[in-house]
Amino acid sequence: MSDNDSLHIIPEQFADIAPYDDELFREKITSLVREPGFEHAVRYVYKDVDYPRFVEELLKVRNQHDFQQLVMGPFLEMLVKTTTAGLSCDGLENYTPGQSFTFITNHRDIVLDASFLNLCFIRRKMPLTQVAIGNNLLIYDWIADLVKLNRSFIVRRDVRMTDALKTARHLSEYMHWALNVRHESVWIAQREGRAKDSNDLTQESLIKMVGLAPGDDTCRNLLDARLLPVSISYEFDPNDYLKAREFLLRRRDPHFKKSQRDDLFSMETGLLKYKGRVHMRLGACINPGLEGMEGAARQDIVRRACSLIDGSIHRGYELFAGNYIAYDSLSGDPRPCEHYSAADVDSFNAYVEGQLDKVDVPDITADERQFMREMMLMMYANPVKNKLKASGV
Repeated sequence: MSDNDSLHIIPEQFADIAPYDDELFREKITSLVREPGFEHAVRYVYKDVDYPRFVEELLKVRNQHDFQQLVMGPFLEMLVKTTTAGLSCDGLENYTPGQSFTFITNHRDIVLDASFLNLCFIRRKMPLTQVAIGNNLLIYDWIADLVKLNRSFIVRRDVRMTDALKTARHLSEYMHWALNVRHESVWIAQREGRAKDSNDLTQESLIKMVGLAPGDDTCRNLLDARLLPVSISYEFDPNDYLKAREFLLRRRDPHFKKSQRDDLFSMETGLLKYKGRVHMRLGACINPGLEGMEGAARQDIVRRACSLIDGSIHRGYELFAGNYIAYDSLSGDPRPCEHYSAADVDSFNAYVEGQLDKVDVPDITADERQFMREMMLMMYANPVKNKLKASGV
């Protein structure tokens, strides 16, 4: 086996979290198409699918690269056509040819954030990225197989406190191996779970994880990770009313926790419901802002990295009329008015009311509906607030 061939084999110590390598691809995809849950999902998304023919074509796929290009690419293009008003991307000049990066983004949709970013790369014939996904979403074994066939690696959320550091180091080691040995980019969200209020801030614990390994030089490890912020903007968040519902339920009961069914429904809603315009904007790698911090206190390095990421993501938002309307409604600031018309206001207010009508919680009072309305407005207003602040306005 040549050195080049060996790079396609996942080292045994990473087999628990890494994507399937091409040696396992045929075995796993053959098993996947026999799963009733997978068949149900395919028939749900592709209403008129000839499933036996679909399976026949799927079994012709040879490896992960072809799976992403020939299966996932067309699937994502279908979602763009049917659930968005278009997917656009800029800043691709920052994705230096021949270089691997850790793309770190704000988090709007459980499934589509990284998928749409990879679709932008597919369109430009650029290298795709591996994708971090929490094991809390891998509710069925076939879902775990599907995401690992699609070059996703697993972030373990269900570990005991005593094992947290070991688990984080293991993940960090895998990411650095993928980046600097296999020379493949990786994607990870800036925080665990989505920011329900769209106030996107990088979790220090996540940056600490990236800086854990190899060795204990946090600054060197972050430089080697080549963190590249990406701003993700959706004109409409299909899950906005579900987030408002969660805010209400938590207001009623501070101990409320979502169920697996809630997570599945959020995934389904984010995938299949309307999102309006979607925009990806790649910022610049933050390494120049970290250079010179070698030897500084770990906490100072981590905070500097978080500040650089947050500033880049906030400045990179693509803002839509609804964002400005929500911001103006909550703040009374007249500056955004030039960004929308009276018709836009009527349309957005009707959209908000229509989304609130979907909330399936019994006995909602007028005060509670107003609370949820304010929470929804906050979701759309916070990107404006953060962009103005990051831009020094």
